[in-house]
Amino acid sequence: MPINYLIIQSIRKYGSFYGDSIRVECPVGSGVYITLEQVADELTRRVISLFQKDEKRNRMQYSKYNWFYRKPENENLLLFYEYFHGDTGEGLGASHQTGWTALVAELIREQFAGKEPVTHPVLTLQE
Repeated sequence: MPINYLIIQSIRKYGSFYGDSIRVECPVGSGVYITLEQVADELTRRVISLFQKDEKRNRMQYSKYNWFYRKPENENLLLFYEYFHGDTGEGLGASHQTGWTALVAELIREQFAGKEPVTHPVLTLQE
């Protein structure tokens, strides 16, 4: 999580400097070219998606344990894992790491800053 956060922040800072003058293919091989700011937004969306519920009320981070987190008494329980599997998003390592992993809250705040208050699957954001 800390490396993802630092990369996103760096890309965002370069994007604010270069504006529309630099466009990169994202995702690679798609033929779609977007600004660095848009790349930072896309990476932020992907990190946030680790904590979001899908159409079956599953969260990527819980993997095979989603049955437990779909129970009404557990459905709003969010764990901040130490690491996440790069392909599946499954939470790995310690599950009580509210340090670096809590940076997802800052990414959510940045993603929705200055926009209308929204109800987000992870947090309810209000100005």
